[in-house]
Amino acid sequence: MNTAPLTPPVLAARGLTKTYGSTHALAGVDLEIRPGESVAVMGPSGSGKTTLLHVLSGIIAPDGGRVTLAGADGTVHEVTALTEEQRARLRRERLGFVFQEGLLLPELTAVENVAMPLMLNGVDRRAAEQTAARWLGSLGLAGMEDRRPGELSGGQRQRVAIARAQAVEPDVVFADEPTGALDSDTSEAVLDSLIASTVARGRTLVVVTHDPSVAAACSRLIRVRDGRIESDQAQAAAGTTREQVR
Repeated sequence: MNTAPLTPPVLAARGLTKTYGSTHALAGVDLEIRPGESVAVMGPSGSGKTTLLHVLSGIIAPDGGRVTLAGADGTVHEVTALTEEQRARLRRERLGFVFQEGLLLPELTAVENVAMPLMLNGVDRRAAEQTAARWLGSLGLAGMEDRRPGELSGGQRQRVAIARAQAVEPDVVFADEPTGALDSDTSEAVLDSLIASTVARGRTLVVVTHDPSVAAACSRLIRVRDGRIESDQAQAAAGTTREQVR
C-alpha cells in the first residue's frame, strides 16, 4: 500500500558510508522509508544492498552517516548513536528479521522459536507461547506448533520465521532473500504471508532480493550499484495478497 508523501518516515538515513578495504559498500546513501511501505532493494552482487539493510537495521555500524528509527509509539531512536548492546536491544524489541534460511533454532519447536524473542523481552513463557501460537495459526501453521524445524518443509520454516519476526509487533520487518531457497510456488505463498503480515497491517517491509517477482510485489523499488542508490521509484504492487492475517 502506498503512503501519503507527507507521512513522516519510519526510517531515515543520511550520508551513509561503509568501506571494506578498498571497496565502498556504501558511498553516501540518503534514504527515507515511510510507514506502510514495502520496499524492495535490488542490485548486482557486491552492490551494497545487504550492507544497506544491515546498517539500517543496526546489525552493523556505518563508518559515517546517520540512521533514525521513528516508532509507532512516537519514540525516535538515532540508531547510529547507540552502542552495540543498545542496538541489539532495539533490534530485539522494535525490529523483525526474516533471512533466506530462516535461521530457526533446530532444537526448539515452532512455537518455542516464535516465543523466544518475546521471552527475551520479558514476557512470561505462557503468554509468549500463546502469542506465538496465534501467529502460527494466522500463517496457516495451526497444528504444527510442536514440530521442530527438521519436521517442517522449507516454506513452513519460512512462515515460522515470519511469525517470529512479527510476534514482537515490530515497526519494521527486514527480509534478506526470504524466498531465495524456495521453489516458485512455495516462494509465492511465503511472499503473500510476508506482505499480509506486515504491509496489510500498516507495518513496513524492507526486502533485499534478486527475484523480480518479489520486487514486483512491493510498492517501491530501489536499485543499488557501487554503494549508491541508482534509482528509486514507486510502483503498483503486483502481488495482492490472497490471505489476510489478523
